[in-house]
Amino acid sequence: MDVRRILEIIAAMISLILISPLILVGVLVVRLTSEGPGLFRQPRVGRDKKEFICLKLRTMKLGTQQAGTHEVGASSVTRVGGFLRKTKFDELPQLFNVMKGEMSFVGPRPCLPSQEELICERESRGVFAVRPGITGLGQVRGIDMSEPAKLADCDAEYVRKRSLWFDFQLVLKTFLGEGSGDRVRPADESPE
Repeated sequence: MDVRRILEIIAAMISLILISPLILVGVLVVRLTSEGPGLFRQPRVGRDKKEFICLKLRTMKLGTQQAGTHEVGASSVTRVGGFLRKTKFDELPQLFNVMKGEMSFVGPRPCLPSQEELICERESRGVFAVRPGITGLGQVRGIDMSEPAKLADCDAEYVRKRSLWFDFQLVLKTFLGEGSGDRVRPADESPE
């Protein structure tokens, strides 16, 4: 086990101890304000193209199509979900994925198995050599999965520049609200 992984486990464990009450409150608020479960579980593609179940607080209405966020209209986002997405609070349950070794704090955002074009673009650039992240360079730069080649180029750049210092900078920029990756379409745009 390398130093990066040891630090991630320690940071995830401490974070979970400190914020698990907030995650529980988030689950309860989601359940009380919209129909369905508080946690959202979805298959994603991880390191070495292995699928895993990604955890998030549910921000979309029950029955919303299983698709990339850019393919789902803003009208699918719940009232509370909009706040959770804006503050990135919906991502906190992914600390469990970090603990399990399925994700890192920083890395390319994990895509859906159905996003074949992005998977091919990432595979051709060696992006699947690293664990996906809760946040990443693409997010900070505002590149979402609707631009597979551009996102894969950005992900490959991250893989080349990857270091603890670079990861720290990306986490800080995420906390400061930079970027808008994983954005939903405006309500007046319909799915293709």
